Amino acid sequence: MTDSTKAFLLLANGQVFEGESFGATGCVVGETVFTTGMNGYLETLTDPSYYGQIVTQTFPLIGNYGVISKDFESADVHVKGYIVRSVCEIPSNFRCEYDLDTFLAARKIIGLCGIDTRALTKILRETGVMNGMIVSGDGEEAQSIRKALKSEVEKAKLLKKIKSYKIKSAVESVTCNASKIEEPADVVFKESAEYRFVPVRSDGTKENDPVIAMKDGKGKKVVLWDFGAKANIRRELLKRGFEVVTVAGSSTAKEILALNPDGIMLSNGPGDPKENVKIIDEIKKIAKSGVPIFGICLGHQLLALAMGADTSKLKYGHRGANQPVKYLATGRVYISSQNHGYAVKNDTLPKNAVLSFVNTNDGTCEGITYTKIPAFSVQFHPEACSGPLDTGFLFDDFVRLINNHDYFKNFEAKFERIDSIKYFAKTIKNTSAHKKAAK
Repeated sequence: MTDSTKAFLLLANGQVFEGESFGATGCVVGETVFTTGMNGYLETLTDPSYYGQIVTQTFPLIGNYGVISKDFESADVHVKGYIVRSVCEIPSNFRCEYDLDTFLAARKIIGLCGIDTRALTKILRETGVMNGMIVSGDGEEAQSIRKALKSEVEKAKLLKKIKSYKIKSAVESVTCNASKIEEPADVVFKESAEYRFVPVRSDGTKENDPVIAMKDGKGKKVVLWDFGAKANIRRELLKRGFEVVTVAGSSTAKEILALNPDGIMLSNGPGDPKENVKIIDEIKKIAKSGVPIFGICLGHQLLALAMGADTSKLKYGHRGANQPVKYLATGRVYISSQNHGYAVKNDTLPKNAVLSFVNTNDGTCEGITYTKIPAFSVQFHPEACSGPLDTGFLFDDFVRLINNHDYFKNFEAKFERIDSIKYFAKTIKNTSAHKKAAK
């Protein structure tokens, strides 16, 4: 290994993981997180919700199907750095355009491979998400940092700098990025039908006929309030016949309502939801308007804050395409795709807000249905093809809510009477008992 290909990760706690460089070279600081998806690395790299983060893939081989621009969730790459166990140099797929190394180098994203990603993941699970720095190549800055690590005094200064890093102006930095790759509805449905990524109903059946799929949403306008939206959210709305108008995260309630929308989609996005004070104030005004609302991920958190709930940062977050969530209205468990480091606190939900989904791993809030206003939200990504299409029916619920504002009015009676905190405690108890029995 030459100096030009050497690279390492320096965590804020002082631990070092040495490996090799791919993609761009240089030095970068970010919040180090992990995602458990076995595929979908292109969606991860272009997901605006990863803004400011160094992403570690737990699956050992990444890049095997190369780069496919049609799978991008936005026009740019938003991760700060990218860590994999092994990167595929010769991808194979009929849709492949070129390899991952070339893609990251062109986007000036620093990659690190050849490290023990399992060991790194265990550290992040035990100690929680922490900041880190990737140092790659033999440039002047990289050499300076390597030299600093040989001195305890200089290393301490370096670690202090890493610890001080904070993700700032997240929503402002990524809003309306996905709109750069928007396509018209007929193109979206045609391409989706080719791979059968068409609307899926609550009974699991697929709707391949665009006329039928779009019938109930036709003639209705939805404003996509973009806090860092993934492109597939807009595609799912288009597949159901909506006219979709994308507006920036800085838009006001007055500007949005002036568009006379039939519904408003609050998108996903990066960062701490509590930092978006102005947006939360504008959502309060939207909620009073009576226009139906559907929130996803950050949009779910912002709506909850606007309605009086609270949020908190998770120890290491939920990131990956295999996160189980329980729908309390039916008791059914779905596999969901998730990417978030914050969650709505279950015990802070206001009156007329019903906990609709819980994470079966830790009992955290995964969905809320509001019974006094036409609104609902989920923490996970129903547009992200997990399961592979388990929770797409939520977009159909949005169609129904737009056509009938009282759709959720008596929904509370359908939900299991379950205390998610007790549910989590029971899960831990059963897990402990299982481990003892195994011994």
